Amino acid sequence: MTTLVLVAHGTRSPRGVEMIAALAEQVSARVDTVHVAFVDVLGPSPAEVLRRCPGETVVVPAFLASGFHVHNDVPREVAESGHDAIVVTDAMGPDPRLARVMVERLRAAGWRPGDAVVLAAAGSSDHRALLDVRRAAGMLADRVGQRVEIGYVATGSPKVSEVIERVRRQGAKRVFVASYLLAHGLFQQRLDDAGADGVADPLGVHPDVVGLLVDRFRAGARLLDQAALRNGTMSSSRPD
Repeated sequence: MTTLVLVAHGTRSPRGVEMIAALAEQVSARVDTVHVAFVDVLGPSPAEVLRRCPGETVVVPAFLASGFHVHNDVPREVAESGHDAIVVTDAMGPDPRLARVMVERLRAAGWRPGDAVVLAAAGSSDHRALLDVRRAAGMLADRVGQRVEIGYVATGSPKVSEVIERVRRQGAKRVFVASYLLAHGLFQQRLDDAGADGVADPLGVHPDVVGLLVDRFRAGARLLDQAALRNGTMSSSRPD
């Protein structure tokens, strides 16, 4: 049996914590064992969880862009755990399936083709994460068939409110925010005050999000199988 450790950022929002738990529960319906860990704000930490995970383990970073947490915090936590049968997968995003979810969330918020769209991301000081956000915006633009602007909620510029003001000056009659956030929390709350005509819900618990996490797990499990074959052993069967 291979264990999945889902590593999220962490939030003080009870609603956000509940959403991560609900997401893990839905993933667990398709994966044998799922544990949740957080790199910031609350625990348990990935190292704490990994120390309790016997056997082969796949760590899936539940991040929409690969910045400091993915490139630094997660590897450090893995090293501190001392776990020696582990694979860390790619982060969740960017991915075309997430763009599909964002379009669905936008439509639910009242967006119509022709309305301006601003993709709102948390932001990062890591250029790799910013590149991922630009790729995500490009995927969303392909879906909506028009240009998508980018604004940041926390780290980085321009801020979401500044982008909304700019596109209004450029003639947009209605402006909608596509939330490139995983769960409800402080950042999502800030979007409500950014001055848009509508704000989409975060990605949250959605079949495409669940499927993406399961696919990341299975890719990691295949790598563990390949390592076992090279070492002359074979691990237990994987979930279909």
